[in-house]
Amino acid sequence: MAITLKDVAERAGVSRSAVSRTFTEGASVSEKTRQKVKQAAEELGYSPNALASSLTTGRTKLIGLVSNNFHNPIFLEVFDLFTRGLQDRGLRPLLVNLSDERDPDDSLVLLRQYSVDGVIVASSTLPPSFARAFRDAGVPVVHSFGRHASTPEVHVVGIDNIECGRMAARTLVARGHRRVAFMGGPETATSTQDRLRGFVDELAGHPDVATTISFAADYSFDAGRAEMTRLLRNAPAEAYFCGDDVLSIGALSAIQSAGLACPGDIGIIGLNDMEMARWENINLTTIRQPIEQIIASSIELVVAMLTEPERFPEARLFPCHIIERGTLRPIRQPA
Repeated sequence: MAITLKDVAERAGVSRSAVSRTFTEGASVSEKTRQKVKQAAEELGYSPNALASSLTTGRTKLIGLVSNNFHNPIFLEVFDLFTRGLQDRGLRPLLVNLSDERDPDDSLVLLRQYSVDGVIVASSTLPPSFARAFRDAGVPVVHSFGRHASTPEVHVVGIDNIECGRMAARTLVARGHRRVAFMGGPETATSTQDRLRGFVDELAGHPDVATTISFAADYSFDAGRAEMTRLLRNAPAEAYFCGDDVLSIGALSAIQSAGLACPGDIGIIGLNDMEMARWENINLTTIRQPIEQIIASSIELVVAMLTEPERFPEARLFPCHIIERGTLRPIRQPA
């Protein structure tokens, strides 16, 4: 038989309401009574019912964790860090897959059914309208990996994707490449647009460098492989900024299947520094996105908003840096 609140009250010699207050955050109860109740609960193996507690407090402690690219292995790392981080704060993550969702109002209705206390939109491809829909409904929201804005409408935590595009361009030029290319993810994704903008802007100062642009269907291995296979049918570039590690790994697979070498025939630089990028058989040169810091900061903000929902929106940007591995040739040294 399950141990009930009544059983704990009888063992502790207190009222049931005293037991309820002991396990209700912020409720008034004397320290003597609290200790008696906790000792009785421990002896009986009692755990308070979280759902019943939410009826008393009006808080479910549920945080909606919303994303839309479950094909990208980087999100296994993202979800692991988010779920553990939220649970360490006494919160309960509710993972929501919006891969086929286009209407932010539908996602709002879905999460309201669970009475979530807050929402983290963990996506670089969902448009800002998704996060705004939660804000407009009065739900605390943070957009992780979202598009940077100097005057954000919601809390945004991420990286400067424009600067990452510049970094990739500078890296390829420093290696003496004169025919370079951008192979991005979905053309409509803000992350793709911003990475392309930085890449093209930086190369505008190098008129001797020819640049081509293409887009994969999504941020996935299959999409990266398919797009690179298509590109190899014509005259490919000397080196590609693929805009994402999983695209890069798909492109690398296509290059190898075509009997070409990387970086001997074609160089590649990615973005994220996901775990697979470090594997010996991949050894991807990439731009490291500080995922751990972004997630920790996002959790910090959503927790703060639970007690301060009118907190003024802020944008937090984290710097990225190049991770040198084996898919780009070494920088040319002066003669």
